[in-house]
Amino acid sequence: MPKGKAVYRRALLKLSGEALLGAQAFGIDPEIVALVAGEIRSAVALDVQLGVVIGGGNIFRGGGAGASGMDRTTADYMGMLATVINSLALQSALEKQGVPTRVLTAIEMRAVAEPFIQRRAIRHLEKGRVVIFGGGTGNPFFTTDTAAALRAVEIQAEVMMKATKVDGVYDHDPNHNPLAVMYKKITYNEVLAKDLKVMDATAISLCRENRLPILVFNLLKAGGIRRAVCGEKIGTIVQE
Repeated sequence: MPKGKAVYRRALLKLSGEALLGAQAFGIDPEIVALVAGEIRSAVALDVQLGVVIGGGNIFRGGGAGASGMDRTTADYMGMLATVINSLALQSALEKQGVPTRVLTAIEMRAVAEPFIQRRAIRHLEKGRVVIFGGGTGNPFFTTDTAAALRAVEIQAEVMMKATKVDGVYDHDPNHNPLAVMYKKITYNEVLAKDLKVMDATAISLCRENRLPILVFNLLKAGGIRRAVCGEKIGTIVQE
């Protein structure tokens, strides 16, 4: 059982689909999924109620396909299905580690998951289950970042934690600019004004309107999710 005490009662974790790639160029690396599941398990062991939204970019990117000529609505629905595949993979990995889990989808597919109903999602959380939200918002033209912000507000989360491949929010892309500076704190308005690629503008605006803090941190560093729910000063906090 991990040491520490959670400062959040309920949180929403946003994972990119690329987080499940590992060293692969496409698909799901079972070892990485198991590693992420272990990180989540160590956090929920602190009695945190945790919702999870995961992208589908490791399988299919709706926006990219739409830009290359495919009908955007069709491409986005394909991307939503990719998020459900990832959600089921994460559910399987969590349950192998003894973590009770439910997948709720914005698009009904009752053979594999429950349909999203806000009250049902909150009830699952109250019973100590990790709730994975698949299918984005259920509507085309919205990213999984926006879906994460929406679900976070709907379940009355106290923080949205965005786990990425970098340590936080930078003034420039640290993968291309070694002199990029990381912010410890930044406001929603600064993120929007500087066009920082933290999340899309719709997601940032939704968080701002609902005073939902966003914590951006590195998923690849062991213990990051547990440290985040314990309120340790990691990554970048986005708030007023």
